Amino acid sequence: MKKITDLKTALHIIKKLETDVKSLTQENIELRKQVIFLNSLRYAIKSEKKCKLPQDDKQLLLFDEAEFFRYAHADENEEVEIPAPAATVVSKPRKKRGRRLLPADLPRVDHIIDIPEDEKVCACGTPLVKIGEEVSEKLNIVPAKIEVIRTIRPKYACPQCEGTEDERPAVRIAPMPPQLIKHGIVTPSLLTFILMHKFADALPLYRQSSMFARLGVDISRSTMSNWILEAAAACTPLRERLYQHLRSGPAINLDETPVQLLREKDRSNTSKSYMWVARGGQPDRSVVLFSYAPTRSGKEAAQIIGDYKGFLQTDGYKGYEAVGTSEGIVHVGCLVHVRRKFFDAAKAGDKKLKGTASTVVDLIARIYHAEKMFHKQHFSPEQLLEARENTIRPLLNAIEEHMRAAQLKVPPSSLLGKAVAYGLHQWPYVLNYLKCPYLTPDNNVAENAIRPFVIGRKNWLFSGSPRGAAASALFYSLIESAKANGLDPQNYLWNVLTKIPTAKTEAELEALRPWKQ
Repeated sequence: MKKITDLKTALHIIKKLETDVKSLTQENIELRKQVIFLNSLRYAIKSEKKCKLPQDDKQLLLFDEAEFFRYAHADENEEVEIPAPAATVVSKPRKKRGRRLLPADLPRVDHIIDIPEDEKVCACGTPLVKIGEEVSEKLNIVPAKIEVIRTIRPKYACPQCEGTEDERPAVRIAPMPPQLIKHGIVTPSLLTFILMHKFADALPLYRQSSMFARLGVDISRSTMSNWILEAAAACTPLRERLYQHLRSGPAINLDETPVQLLREKDRSNTSKSYMWVARGGQPDRSVVLFSYAPTRSGKEAAQIIGDYKGFLQTDGYKGYEAVGTSEGIVHVGCLVHVRRKFFDAAKAGDKKLKGTASTVVDLIARIYHAEKMFHKQHFSPEQLLEARENTIRPLLNAIEEHMRAAQLKVPPSSLLGKAVAYGLHQWPYVLNYLKCPYLTPDNNVAENAIRPFVIGRKNWLFSGSPRGAAASALFYSLIESAKANGLDPQNYLWNVLTKIPTAKTEAELEALRPWKQ
């Protein structure tokens, strides 16, 4: 190395080395945080709930209303610290012990165990009198039973003229009633059984085939698959009317999840397709609609909502931004996705979860606590908007202040920096939820609706073709919409499959929609 004799050059090199050391030290800190975060993903509890924390945990202030508002309106230059409430005792209601009672509407079969007749006489010779009884209940199950329904149609003919003197057919027979699947052996009851096992219980068709074999019937997977496709084609008119209802309400929640198809034109088997889910409609008559699409493009989202005007709540995926800027659409963000990034940043910090990340997480917890209180008080839409403006908006303003302050201090490449950048980008959309009483701070209703599909995907892994994926989307829609409206999905699905072959008028199709008439 060349010897340095110039003082100015030496100072310049020292300054450069100091800058390099500072940069490497910061990089080392961020890398350590990433290691902590990745280790937490692998070994720590996956839940985002803050449980079993010390007594002075700030989360306890959910029950301290005075501190709640003091913190919300804290001065931006004040270093806010949430103290633990003095002598705070959070009492939990006692859980009732003992076995749960069996449902009263289940049929009962009495099995009486009595003492012998010769023991019903006292030693004094007096007959014993029944003074009561002890009843114990056990749950029994009657195994599934397969039966064959024979439809018998007598034939009639004239033995005299053999029909030559009648313009009507020589052989007369009653016509078959309309069938869901013509020339098939499946009944609405059997098809409902198959659909519920596949789409509600995530049981693939090949496992159902084995199950039927144990019951003594050979029903192949391909046969069941064809039944599902034909049933979906018969129910298509109902699907179109559900889409109309989806767009008639004040708000729509939208989400999507990947799905793999084996036979899709001009695409490899490893290509990623998507199942979209939208929840909307009238507040008291909501629908959950699944829709298959080969891409995650925002054009798919635009096609789903059609000419809808109102509030559209989504996560932060960029594909939704173009749809959210459409005329008549108010785009609403998801506070849970913002929280998740700050929670991850907090996990990469110290164990006490101190700092900006945990402060934002705690403020968001306060928002959810307030929303829970509003729900318990059964606020009207107008009351809810007013309560949110008075209580929630100050908390959201405080979160934004913390994010903007942190933006000036933290490296953009750090976990906290990324959380702040994501949060500030989504913030205008998050604030929009304050304007709609029919929305919550997050998009969880859509994510919860899509969960049964995700669970099923772990079992059956892929769909065979776009037609099969579309059929799956239809039956997921009917089942999840029935659940959303408090209906028994099995009874509802059986009713649809029984009546759809004869449903031709608008009134008949209206009666098959998934809500109580």
